[in-house]
Amino acid sequence: MAILKIARMGHPVLLREAEPVDDPTHPEIRRLIADMAETMLDASGIGLAAPQVHVPLRLFVWRGPTGVAVLVNPELEPLGEEADLAWEGCLSIPGLRGAVERPRRIRYRGLDAEGNPVEGEAEAMTARVMQHETDHLDGILYPMRMTDHSLFGFTEELARAAGSPSR
Repeated sequence: MAILKIARMGHPVLLREAEPVDDPTHPEIRRLIADMAETMLDASGIGLAAPQVHVPLRLFVWRGPTGVAVLVNPELEPLGEEADLAWEGCLSIPGLRGAVERPRRIRYRGLDAEGNPVEGEAEAMTARVMQHETDHLDGILYPMRMTDHSLFGFTEELARAAGSPSR
């Protein structure tokens, strides 16, 4: 396994739509998934999409309830009207955070690393991570989803402001 280089905001790979994965069981894809998991854990991330490691394919890894999970060729749909505004960060936008509104609950489907169909529902933080990573597969970075850019800034400054009475 290897630690992969993470693309940062401004790199064109982050702004294009990723291609579907034909065979999740192909040795190169299996190696990519393992390397992405190691890279995400090394960077203390909670999710990582293939375009973030310069590979324009439709798959992501995330920290699931039982360890690192993968979703290949994901399809997501919101469940209900409820949405949450919450802070997000991104390994491709280091040092910054922004408040993004996203559906609270989603339904997802795709393939696992063995090529088996998987589907389910997710809510709260898991739903947010899955939506954030799927956005990467569509060439969308979280600041593009923001509606109030006064809630966007450097992590240290936001933390300092949160401790002050004016914020």
